[in-house]
Amino acid sequence: MDSKRFQSRLLDWYRASARDLPWRRAPGPGPGAGNAPAPDPYRVWLSEVMLQQTTVAHATPYYAAFLSRWPTVCDLADAEDAEVMAAWAGLGYYARARNLLACARAVRDRFDGRFPDTEAGLLSLPGVGPYTAAAVAAIAFDRPANVVDGNVERVMSRLFAVDTPLPAARPELRTLAAGLVDAGAPGDWAQALMDLGATVCRPRSPRCDLCPATEDCAARASGTPETWPRKSARAARPKRAGVVFVLRHGDGVAVVRRPPRGLLGGMLGLPTTDWTASGPDAAAVAAAAPARLHWREAGTVDHVFTHFSLELRVLAAEGLASDLDWLSVDALGDLPSVFLKAARRALAMRDGE
Repeated sequence: MDSKRFQSRLLDWYRASARDLPWRRAPGPGPGAGNAPAPDPYRVWLSEVMLQQTTVAHATPYYAAFLSRWPTVCDLADAEDAEVMAAWAGLGYYARARNLLACARAVRDRFDGRFPDTEAGLLSLPGVGPYTAAAVAAIAFDRPANVVDGNVERVMSRLFAVDTPLPAARPELRTLAAGLVDAGAPGDWAQALMDLGATVCRPRSPRCDLCPATEDCAARASGTPETWPRKSARAARPKRAGVVFVLRHGDGVAVVRRPPRGLLGGMLGLPTTDWTASGPDAAAVAAAAPARLHWREAGTVDHVFTHFSLELRVLAAEGLASDLDWLSVDALGDLPSVFLKAARRALAMRDGE
């Protein structure tokens, strides 16, 4: 591959075709080039955290809502945990919200409200891993950094026709990407590679006719670019089962604050049994019920987490119970999606009666 030619063509393509995203400045050489303001590290970091395992379309309204409510990293650091967790509901991977707060508070307390401007400094922050540190260093501070997400892995695997399947190929793909980093425009370079993977070098039906790297791509030359990256056979996702309780009183639904650690840690949720491979027995269901009431069957809901799939049997009742908080029906959108599904299932049954 002629790496200089590839770099030049990709940067030219990006500067003509970059996606218009709310956390970006206009493409151009160097931070704050031309009339474009320098990127705000807080906005870059917030967007990168939100975009982990989440699409741009899904993350964008959350990003706008967070900025409206907490316009600076210190504003976020000063927020109550419960407020941030509620605002995060629906984005999934809730450990990210806890790490978001921990990182914001570290920036406030250790760095006087300013993000470190190097990868090493960014890596010292809680919840910031190699990818996020590289992305913020490159995009916010124009530091030469090797920013490799799933889109970049796919581009590298096709450019070089890497036959090692994922995930074993990741070290090789990172090395290949590192050899192409453009030190003259690292922020634009990182975003150009990600845009290329997201809009042209797509997982299925790659748009090779629009690609600036056509002459350099070994997978395109093979005639079957969509067969890269190679992937190992995926293990079957384990299944778990549980029971969830939807207790209604007037316009309120009973909720509990989940433990700070573990799945959906710190979030508001519905009372539930443990989620196990075999599901709870009758004694476990009775012990987990938030009140001794007449619980009616309201069907089941299914939900898929990263590492397992879940089937929840929904039980519904009306009445009061001690030691519970109450959330209005209109505010159920603050619940994680698995509990929102269960609440809607129970309320639909009630309203249909």
